[in-house]
Amino acid sequence: MACRVVGISYSVYRYQPDKARDDKIIAKLQEAVERYPAYGFSKLFKILKRWGHGWNHKRVYRIYCELKLNKRRRGKRRLPARNPELLAVPAQAKHCWSMDFMCDSLQCGRRFRTFNLVDDFNREALAIEIDLNLPSQRVVRVLERVVAWRGYPAKLRMDNGPEFISIALADWAEEHGIALEFIKPGKPTQNSYIERFNRTYRDEILNMYVFRTLNEVRELTDSWVTEYNEERPHDALNDLTPWKYLTKHEQAETSNYGCN
Repeated sequence: MACRVVGISYSVYRYQPDKARDDKIIAKLQEAVERYPAYGFSKLFKILKRWGHGWNHKRVYRIYCELKLNKRRRGKRRLPARNPELLAVPAQAKHCWSMDFMCDSLQCGRRFRTFNLVDDFNREALAIEIDLNLPSQRVVRVLERVVAWRGYPAKLRMDNGPEFISIALADWAEEHGIALEFIKPGKPTQNSYIERFNRTYRDEILNMYVFRTLNEVRELTDSWVTEYNEERPHDALNDLTPWKYLTKHEQAETSNYGCN
């Protein structure tokens, strides 16, 4: 009688879904949630579609709610244990690149950031990107730009900044077979090559001038990078410049290969 009043059939009222049919959806949904913990239902459903699953969104959302994923609370995520390799001079170029961010301000007080990238082998400044904001997608674009003329490195060393632990950078590194090596929080000495480079850049550029515009910062920085790579002698490189040291190493490798 109640079913007739609300206009549904008795079989619909008595229907009980087969929970076993949902096991695969539950497993894939939990896998997506673990990989993308900050995503809501909409993005998770798109991830499942990208993985090739054609389940109905109503069915997936029902399971999403039964798992109480719609009531997730935001919380701080613990970083996994960081055990980077001991800092050592690589035996060749493109073995390890170090990267870091710096901050400074224009004359008007507006803050800007720099993204610095260095090859640990010859201390070469590969890139200094400057802007008011440098999200992870911008970091990936800078890396792609450097890779276009230098080739892919074996690994990247960095701290635990939000841009570096982002999904965008992780996906890019995984796609190209690049290892990401994170230093322990509060241990900048584990990334000493880029820290030493940052100090030189701050002393000779950021602390040396008062900047009115970002273009001024970029122009002075570009000139300084050229000087740093082509003219500045480095104690750690036997007083050679980064490019001279790299050229000497490549010539020695070519000579040894020819002898063999």
